[in-house]
Amino acid sequence: MSETAVYAAGGVVWRVVEGKLRILVIHRTAYADVTLPKGKVDAGEMLAATAVREILEETGIAVCLGAPIGVSRYALPSGRTKIVHYWSTFASDEAIRASRFVPNKEIAAIEWISPKKALTRLSYPVDVEILENFLALIDDGVRRTFPIVVQRHAKAAPREEWSGEDALRPLTGRGAKQATAIVAPLRAFGVRKVYSSDAVRCVSTVTPFAAATGHRVHRTPEISQDAWEDGTSDVRAAVGARVRAGKPAVLCSHGPVLPDILRELALATGTLRGSYLDDAAALPVGAFSVVHLSATNPGSGIVAIETHEPKITDAKN
Repeated sequence: MSETAVYAAGGVVWRVVEGKLRILVIHRTAYADVTLPKGKVDAGEMLAATAVREILEETGIAVCLGAPIGVSRYALPSGRTKIVHYWSTFASDEAIRASRFVPNKEIAAIEWISPKKALTRLSYPVDVEILENFLALIDDGVRRTFPIVVQRHAKAAPREEWSGEDALRPLTGRGAKQATAIVAPLRAFGVRKVYSSDAVRCVSTVTPFAAATGHRVHRTPEISQDAWEDGTSDVRAAVGARVRAGKPAVLCSHGPVLPDILRELALATGTLRGSYLDDAAALPVGAFSVVHLSATNPGSGIVAIETHEPKITDAKN
């Protein structure tokens, strides 16, 4: 990230009413414009968490993130560049009924309109471009998606400084902060199932998220480094089960195992392999890649992959 740019995040919020697609736009009070819901990143916040928080604050609707649909860049009056990341976000009937939105000093109104009307009524070309990206997904037959998050464990005690079994190496102070930092973004992607290598450093990485959401951590040697090194791992079984289940899940594993997990995801979904898989697997400790699959036809290929890394600046270990 640039140190001078202003970062923000938001989404194209959508629903289907009587078989017809509808897009949510917001009417801002101060600017008298029509735009997509979005807002600036809070200090220490990851972009995915920003998008969900800002959509909730501006519309009253709680959403989970679908596939990424683009990034807009434009100059602010101050001369700084504003960079806004967007996701497709489905609004369920339950979430809409639960909304407590009322007009306020920031947002005068929210409105559900057809994509055709939205393209003509949005005030800014950058918003139109993002909506066009979303509609291209719809044209490709992709509406609902579900994510499989491939997580590398957070920073652990160095192997050379640890006298016990490798699988028992704990997280460092920095690692513990990374594990806490990923709670909000994993929640933003709607993760409901938590799977981890049985190594302590992996289990400890996803435990804060599991504790915050009430989900159980399923420990499995199928994706552990020890099993991978001795040839007894079963990455294919672990990945195949998650693709067949069709539910948002996180798989927490180790650097050497991640390339196999990504390759198996490609094979399980009939996706052509390429260097993008290597990029998605080359994660620093604490980072994760989100693989988006079609909810109706996961075997049709990977829809999108995105990578996120927690930024921890106040811990040395």
